Amino acid sequence: MQRGKRSSDDSSAAAPALAVLKSSAIGNMTTEQFCLELSKIFQVLTTEVALFRAQNRLLKFLFPNELKTAGSIPLSSGSAVASHTAISRRAELYNNFLQVKHASIFESVKLGHVGDDAPPEKPIQKLMSAPVLDPKGKVLGVIQISRKGYDLVSSGPDFTLDQLHQLERVASLAAQTPFMRDAEHSAK
Repeated sequence: MQRGKRSSDDSSAAAPALAVLKSSAIGNMTTEQFCLELSKIFQVLTTEVALFRAQNRLLKFLFPNELKTAGSIPLSSGSAVASHTAISRRAELYNNFLQVKHASIFESVKLGHVGDDAPPEKPIQKLMSAPVLDPKGKVLGVIQISRKGYDLVSSGPDFTLDQLHQLERVASLAAQTPFMRDAEHSAK
């Protein structure tokens, strides 16, 4: 499992990863490579990155791999933050996510662990969510970056408005990737 630094004080650590996303290489990236770069940019674990693609009025997980077969989220869901982000077409930031009414079924899926003796997943404490939009404003998907922990302190620093704006910029880059552009042909 890849681990990024948990300090948000050093934004220069994210610069090389952001440069990779802005380069022409983004067109050849796999979903996994893209999400690894996101974990570096936002200094979170890869298991704290989620990428959804909108397809047939559903949000389907593209990453993490363990959630690809765990189900999907109806865009009409009133209790899923990802669907709210897609419907509103606006980025959202929650630094006290446990206080937000949300569907938590996917949080119980063990990520990045092998075997039955894997520890239970830590709950999401902090979350940023941004829509991936094509140039015409059509929703292609959603990117979520979280910080997990047993409490707010152990999950790391709060997300900032600058990081939320950075996530919005990354989401616009995501719209250029083959794995999100495929959504244009399969979404209804």
